[in-house]
Formats: sequence, C-alpha cells, structure tokens
Amino acid sequence: MLTESVFRTEDVAPTDRFDCWHQQLAEMSAPFDVRTEHAADFRAELRIVTLGEVRFWTMEHPPITLRRPPKLLRPTDPELYHLSLPFGGPARVVRSDGRGDCSPHDVVLHDSARPALLRLSTDDPEQRITGAGVIIPRHVLPLPPGRVGRLTDQRLPGREGVGALLTQFLTGLAADTSAYRPADAPRLGTVALDLVSALLAHHLDAEEALPPESRRRALTHRIRAFIRTRLHDPGLSPGAVAAAHHISVSYLHRLFEGEEETVAAWIRRQRLERARRDLADPALAAVPVHVIAARCGFPRAADFSRAFRGAYGLAPRDFRHDAVPLAAPDSPRR
Repeated sequence: MLTESVFRTEDVAPTDRFDCWHQQLAEMSAPFDVRTEHAADFRAELRIVTLGEVRFWTMEHPPITLRRPPKLLRPTDPELYHLSLPFGGPARVVRSDGRGDCSPHDVVLHDSARPALLRLSTDDPEQRITGAGVIIPRHVLPLPPGRVGRLTDQRLPGREGVGALLTQFLTGLAADTSAYRPADAPRLGTVALDLVSALLAHHLDAEEALPPESRRRALTHRIRAFIRTRLHDPGLSPGAVAAAHHISVSYLHRLFEGEEETVAAWIRRQRLERARRDLADPALAAVPVHVIAARCGFPRAADFSRAFRGAYGLAPRDFRHDAVPLAAPDSPRR
C-alpha cells in the first residue's frame, strides 16, 4: 500500500478544526485565504500521497471559498501547478474570472504564482464536497510556463479524450490505493505527469512541445484505455488497435517493447481478468458462463474454458463455484 498522510479535523478540538485545516492547506500547496460558513465546527478530511515529485490529494469538506490575492504571493513560495478535480454532488465552481461553468469531473488548473479565486459551493449548504487532484512542481512539467498560463483557471473537460484518462486515473487512486506498493509511487507519479502534460498540450495545440518520451507514454496510456473499453469485441487485435490510433502495427509493438507482454498477450490477459472478476461477482451469479465469456471477447466457450484454465488452473465453472459459494442453487452454471 502507498504511504499516505491523512488529516481529519475530527481528531482535534472543534474550536481548532478550521484553523488546523487552513494550516494544512497552506503546507500542502501555498497560503490561501479560506472562508466558510462552517468555521465554528469544521468537519473535513485531507489525504496526501507522495508519488515521486508529484503529490496526489483527496479532500472532503463543506462549501468553502479559497482566495489567493496578490498580497499572499511571495517570491519564496514554491512554484507549483495545482490541478483539482471536483467529484460529487451538484458542486458549483466559481473561478477567478467570475464564471461558474465547471461541473464535477471538469479539471481546473491553478498556478501558485498567480492570484486565484475558487468557490466550491452547492445548492444545499450542508452538502459535502469531495474532490481530488495533483500538485506538480513547475520545473517538472515539460511545457513552457508562459503557454501553460493561458489555461490557468480555465475549464478543461474531463469526460473525453485525455481528460477522461486523467479523471479515470485520479478517480481510481482516490477510491483505493491498496493494490500498490511503495515502490510503485514514482511510476504512478510519472503516469500522472504524462497525463496532465498531454491534457494541457492538447488544449494548447502543443503536443509537439512535449518530449518524445512523454508523448510515447501518453499514447501508451490512451491505447491501454482504448483496449479496456473494447474487450468485448472479438475483432480487437494489434492491427485494429494500431488503425484506431493511426499508427503502424510495428510502431504499436515498439510501444510495448519495454513491457513484460506483447500487445496481443496484454489484450488476452485483460480479457481473462475481466472474466475472472465477473465470475467472482455475486451480482452476476445468474449470468451463464458463456455469456460472460462473450462479453469479454471470447465468442467460443471452448476457447474461453481452455484459456481460463491455462491462466488460473481451474475451469471457469469451478472457479465461480469456489468464488461465489452462496450463489442460489438454481443459478445457471453453464
């Protein structure tokens, strides 16, 4: 599991909660003027995970307003890009330009060297607001600061293209980090940096400004996400993947040269893993095995059974029986 730092206001006296939270924010990124109607008994949680030079955070708090006026800008402050992603509820995000068109899963970029206004509110003042984000030192982002500044406080859609990859990555980290080891932290930081860089470069029409290795890794992330959404297609192959991304099959194979598996082997493993999860899901106990197999890109039950047994040492039916022992006796096991 990754090493995490967690601060909960409920761990301190009610009279100290808001001040402690305010201090935590300042230490995490930069000094802010924080206002809220809930200061008398402020209930919030902040989780920080260090991923190499990148820091990942999640927050849960009541409606707040964050201001970073010019008087709080200091030459000694670290030069940081702060990318935030509001999650739940009907949260409204009002930015420095006074506009409030950011919805959940839209990304907002802040530069610690610039003044800022971020108002996180809801129609219900008692509604909790949740979100996640990353803090990136300016010097590690492979894009000119002058160009990146054009995107400060702008709405960056997070439901399509590279934005969707980034929000999926952050949402997955926010939900659970138990599958990762401390040694994975720098690699996860590299993934976050590549996706943020690719997203900003896309909106700046500056993909060519990215280092070749960053472009290569970002393309690999897009390809993996593309494959995961099309595992049901029996025609998914290296050729189909390459054509969808307008690259040659040979270049696709070069992208995977440093991996432990070929493209075809990775597709096959993802299909089997998806099938294994579905077979172990009690909610799907009534779904026949051959239907699950077809959903995972195995139209022939015999091929699926042989591949599954080779990967996990059990026939699909036997695996399901062991994984879902409480399934109804009349649940189909075909």
